[in-house]
Amino acid sequence: MAETPRFPVPPTRRRIVAAAGGVGLAAALAACGNSDDSSNDASSDTSSPSSSAPATDPTTSDAGAAPSTSAAAGGGTPLGKTSDIPVGGGKIFADQKVVVTQPTAGQYKAFSSTCTHQGCQVASVSDGTINCPCHGSKFHVADGSVAGGPAMAPLPPEKVTVSGGQVMLDS
Repeated sequence: MAETPRFPVPPTRRRIVAAAGGVGLAAALAACGNSDDSSNDASSDTSSPSSSAPATDPTTSDAGAAPSTSAAAGGGTPLGKTSDIPVGGGKIFADQKVVVTQPTAGQYKAFSSTCTHQGCQVASVSDGTINCPCHGSKFHVADGSVAGGPAMAPLPPEKVTVSGGQVMLDS
């Protein structure tokens, strides 16, 4: 009978490369899993598209709506002018990590600009979608839902208020 070696088998290049690959794969899968889990919790109410947003939708502000108390009291962060956000498109505010869209005239929505696939920052808004340059994920400007993968979770909503032609990120 063959005896079991008393000492560990010496490492070979093949074993080292296989172990490193396994660790990298586990890290990548954990990162994707964590991203999907946290974004599903934050956006469970907005994961299904609807034809019209309810008045209590935290991502929506109408141009004629009264400002929230946080924005009126100076608690919000000014993002930019409403005139800078095209109807059917949007604008990315990289410093605040938020993208503001205007799906229809006078209706403003805001979402995290961090892609739910692997955490890259979205880079453009065009043709009705918010676009991630890293792996090609696309999200609808109307509700942040996935328009094209590999992302599987929508962009988490952010709350904005419109007052006096200014878009404010509520804190």
